[in-house]
Amino acid sequence: MLYGKICNGSLSRILNRAFSVSRRRVVDMAANEGELRVFLVAGEVSGDAIASRLMSSLKNLSPFPIRFSGVGGSMMSKQGLQSLFPMEDIAVMGIWELLPHLNKIRVKLKEATEAALLFQPHVVVTVDSKGFNFRLLRQLRARCIQQGLANPVHFHYVAPSFWAWKGGETRLKGLSEFVDHVLCILPFEEEVCRSNGLAATFVGHPILEDALELNLGKDTLPNEWKVQGDGECFRNKYGISSGATVITLLPGSRLQEVTRMLLVFSNTMELLNDSFPELTAVIPVAPNQHVENYISNAIKTWPVPTILISGGSPRLKYDAFSASRAALSTSGTAAMELQLARLPCVIAYRAHFLTEWFIRYKAKIQYISLPNILLDSAVIPEALFQECTPKNLATFLKAVIHNEGIREEQIVAAKRVLELLCPSTRNISNLIPLELRSRFPCHTPNMIAASTILYSATRQ
Repeated sequence: MLYGKICNGSLSRILNRAFSVSRRRVVDMAANEGELRVFLVAGEVSGDAIASRLMSSLKNLSPFPIRFSGVGGSMMSKQGLQSLFPMEDIAVMGIWELLPHLNKIRVKLKEATEAALLFQPHVVVTVDSKGFNFRLLRQLRARCIQQGLANPVHFHYVAPSFWAWKGGETRLKGLSEFVDHVLCILPFEEEVCRSNGLAATFVGHPILEDALELNLGKDTLPNEWKVQGDGECFRNKYGISSGATVITLLPGSRLQEVTRMLLVFSNTMELLNDSFPELTAVIPVAPNQHVENYISNAIKTWPVPTILISGGSPRLKYDAFSASRAALSTSGTAAMELQLARLPCVIAYRAHFLTEWFIRYKAKIQYISLPNILLDSAVIPEALFQECTPKNLATFLKAVIHNEGIREEQIVAAKRVLELLCPSTRNISNLIPLELRSRFPCHTPNMIAASTILYSATRQ
């Protein structure tokens, strides 16, 4: 495991001393039965990555054996989860895009609820995907009350983006009925959640763990949130000449968004083809077989040579970033990976026209990418909705590739953004016993999240 191991006897003694001075509902429940049962649900690739790291951290910190159940993807399966059904069955985003899938979602919701009740977890952790997960948590809480069962403690990892919508904060008050604690990844969310009666902890952004893992053993500066890939090795591996212009394309992790964005990206590459010698596209594919199959077939007719990087190889992906001059990305986790790589980029976003109308009407922020939101500045060019055309994207990419001032501004901004996303030393001190802080790199977001689950005050 990433953080090393401590023999069970030694770890139990350390934790027993820590428990004597802390609220310990979760570990008390586990102690009574000799094991900790955790039910997790992730509905998309980014959630799968977050949950898998959380599982690893829980196994490191827990003084008891852990059993996992729930829904997840390939990364969670490597940590011991046998998913109830494919995670892709619930990976639907948008509002009107959801309508054709409603019946299947209802079936999967019932299946997950029944499985959770049968599993009798001490803790339920849902990761992002609030549309599905909030319904699950609400149904679980109602069923437990109805049947007189012991309530598991409900944690939701990644706060809903209440700050992005008109009236969003008012909806937080109702969450406390079925969510006991929110694990926040943005620095301003904890205070707002608490002011609305919802227990919350800022744990830091999970993207920081990419840097910790990929820089392991390298001579890097402390808290330098940056991943430097090997661009020369990548070019040699794929036969890309030193004079070629490489652009990384990140069309999304869900089949639904990939089918919408890939044609736009292809047409953008066609417009750029005459402007750059030996233009080459690189597409790192999310670990989703449906997405990989779709992209593999689509690029056969592309106007430029295109290299596909299969999911599951973060190091190769950052090598591709290092070999690239710029990136074109949908908003989301991919945009944050580009910040770690310090790769200048352009953000693109399209959705169903009714979903786009809803966002225009209800959103109270003017940006869609997290770096721009955090800095309240259009540092990264965004082409959204009807403005997301190949012509506009090609224009933005030419500027990002040629203009050194624009490139430097994005690189400097990336450093500021990642510093804002670091977990606070206050949270580390409050949540993690001193004995464990000396043995683990506890400043990682998922170590703080695991500690919060095990130690923090929970539902009474």
